[in-house]
Amino acid sequence: MRNFERKARIGMLFFGADRFRPIGTGTPNGCYEERQEKVAKKLLERFGELGDLIFTGIVYDNAGVKAAMDAFYMNKVDCVFAAHLSWAEDYAWIRFLRDMPEVPMLFISLTREKIDFETTYDDDDFCQLLVSNGLVGSLETSGSIKRFDRKMVDTVSGTLDTVIEKAKVFSSAARVRGILKESVIGLLGPFNEVMWSTYVDPYSIFAKAGPEIHFYGVKELESEIAAVSDEDAAAEMARLSKTYEKSGDIDEKKFLESVRASIGFGRLCDKAGVDLMVLNDIDGVLLRTLGLRPGFIPCTPDPAVVVPEGDIGSGLAVYILKILSGKQVNYIEPFYVEHDKQRIAVAHGGPNDYRDHAGKCLIGNDVRYAKDKTMKYAGAPIAWYTFPPGKKTMLHMSQNIAHNDGRFKMVTAQIESLETEHFMTSYSHGHIRPVNGSCEEFIGKLIAEGVTQHYGVTEGDYSAELECLSRLMQYDFNDLDK
Repeated sequence: MRNFERKARIGMLFFGADRFRPIGTGTPNGCYEERQEKVAKKLLERFGELGDLIFTGIVYDNAGVKAAMDAFYMNKVDCVFAAHLSWAEDYAWIRFLRDMPEVPMLFISLTREKIDFETTYDDDDFCQLLVSNGLVGSLETSGSIKRFDRKMVDTVSGTLDTVIEKAKVFSSAARVRGILKESVIGLLGPFNEVMWSTYVDPYSIFAKAGPEIHFYGVKELESEIAAVSDEDAAAEMARLSKTYEKSGDIDEKKFLESVRASIGFGRLCDKAGVDLMVLNDIDGVLLRTLGLRPGFIPCTPDPAVVVPEGDIGSGLAVYILKILSGKQVNYIEPFYVEHDKQRIAVAHGGPNDYRDHAGKCLIGNDVRYAKDKTMKYAGAPIAWYTFPPGKKTMLHMSQNIAHNDGRFKMVTAQIESLETEHFMTSYSHGHIRPVNGSCEEFIGKLIAEGVTQHYGVTEGDYSAELECLSRLMQYDFNDLDK
């Protein structure tokens, strides 16, 4: 399973001038090489706030750059931060551009807060001039970036504080890319035949989005559910009953079976080793075979991110937000606009993370399926949840088949989730409004973009990280707030 808590792995690549190394020997502030070591130490202290650094020393020659590349590859860095501490011979730099496998790279041109010399009449100040002329190196070597045409390169110029802000966003996005490439998606049940617009090409999932995709059948889930003991199901049922209030008359037998199915689903995810499980929970075969829709996912164990209705694109959106935020991510679709109140009712049936107590969870009956005579446990209880209030990032993902290479697209916006009391039975639900513009303008932008009805939402603003990630992954991107 992926470790969402892991820090970004960052390769640090500082270049210095080999021919300058002994200059300044015997001066009060030491030689060029000693001074650059002090500069590098201070930079590493600041950049260390952003992740785990891999640094093999200042690069002065081909041997140095080869050592750095080997370390970056072996440590599977998410990205590389490269900077010329001064002018430097460019042969080591262009060897890196030629030989380093494709990796996100941020090229940094640092502006010093203060130049600590006025003239260069003595050897000490002349050495400081050489230490301080990183702008020369940055300008010279920037041309090689364009000539080698590497695809995942961004640049930043400014003081260290400015650079750190850009580097923070870049390393966060690169970390998501790194985790995506290591991840495994599961699809349980077939593609959703009633929502063809949610289809994505499984081959492109691996080639263009990163994760592998594995497929699982309803019979595998049925077997896992059957193996859940009455004792385990009853213990989890008791925990849920103690944690959440019940709404209406709850059939205890159906409650037990809903919990049992939820535990079995979690065990299947655990056994399969998937990081994201996309469940087609409205598949007729699944509903008739299980006799219900598992109502308490995520349950014990909780090994994977789970989304409903067989929509892999929206699953990726939820998974990416989970990696970025480490917080609860909810799954929504807009139902209708309340024009007079300027808010949008949003909801979704099926699995939805209900554990954040900033929202409100009740144990309620799944009345949507209560009269379905083909289901043995029709109307079995579910976690009936209202989404937590607060400012949130909303993200849609789907595959842009109209594009000549079928790449994925991301559409994002900032929304406010409003305080909501329970009002929509059988669905996790709430009210939202866009941070910018009216509800009608917001819906109009979504429709003009060409999306589907499914979105992930999580607390916080991750628009900058998502835009950066889209460039690294070569996704199409639209921030509706811009």
